[in-house]
Amino acid sequence: MSEKPETLSGKYLDYFEGFISFLIDPNDRLFIVYLLSSLLIVYFLYRKSKSDAGLLRFIFPKSVWDHPSAWLDVRYFFFHGMIGHFIVHILTAGVFVIGVSLTFNLAMLDHLIDPSNFTILYRSVMAVTAFIILAVITDFVAFYLHYLQHKIPLLWQFHKVHHSSEVMHPLSNFREHPVDNLTYNFIIQAVNGMTWGLILNILSFSPDAIQIFGLGILALLFNLVGYQLRHSHIWLRWPGVWSKIFPSPAHHQVHHSRHPDHLDKNFAFMFPIWDVLFNTYEMPEDNRDVEFGIVEDSSELNSCLNLYFIPFRDAYHLLKNGKKTEPTLVLKTATLPDKSGLNP
Repeated sequence: MSEKPETLSGKYLDYFEGFISFLIDPNDRLFIVYLLSSLLIVYFLYRKSKSDAGLLRFIFPKSVWDHPSAWLDVRYFFFHGMIGHFIVHILTAGVFVIGVSLTFNLAMLDHLIDPSNFTILYRSVMAVTAFIILAVITDFVAFYLHYLQHKIPLLWQFHKVHHSSEVMHPLSNFREHPVDNLTYNFIIQAVNGMTWGLILNILSFSPDAIQIFGLGILALLFNLVGYQLRHSHIWLRWPGVWSKIFPSPAHHQVHHSRHPDHLDKNFAFMFPIWDVLFNTYEMPEDNRDVEFGIVEDSSELNSCLNLYFIPFRDAYHLLKNGKKTEPTLVLKTATLPDKSGLNP
């Protein structure tokens, strides 16, 4: 890759090269290996279903691809990817390092102990422990932030963009408002940085991640096991208690459903146990009642520009009217307050 000058245009060219290489980037959700693994899962589900529709219709049903919402997601993927995501990328650059500096003196990084002074077994155990701790803390913060995005009306005005899809396919995952992205990225990167700073302080050395394709093994497994099906019409739930331990596509599809039994449920990303602990877990046996979309009127969220600007207008009206909320999340005995006009 040619070196670009440190200008805004140079940074954008670097970003754009990364964006258009999503199919060959293991760090991207649309990495070809993840897509192929999902297709393999769909193929086995198709064989099990004994559907008369044919494999292509099973994967690409007319009920999804004849819907305007599906094609809006396709357009928005490129529109938001080339504009909003770049802005978020610039504004959150360095947040992780700042987070590390809050819990670890950056001037001391050069004085960390050489990890080669430890045995391979010790380094391996410490690395696995460190990255499990990082994953658990990050996922809990993501879970609670997700809850707040639904329960605080101001945050919901931007988060509802993601939930406004009335049919879903993998690109629906990227129907997100830049303010939503900014809020999430800033907080998660800061938490990651502070957690990593604490880990460095405790271990006195920087553990190496266990990687495949240059990606952490936990993230790799998460993406390989049907991640692309989370935003799709393909129903796949793990049997029994396993659905409460590992995230299934069905877990997230229920979260996107506007059925009354599914509202404000399944906020977790990687570990559904958070939903179990805080009484926000819901897993029906099948998807007969799963209906994507939001309860409130979403007819104006019908173009790329409207997906950007309507939330700002609604947030302004909300602030002008002075609406407030006090979110409550209680372990096991949670009773979530009724918030009129809010949806998953």
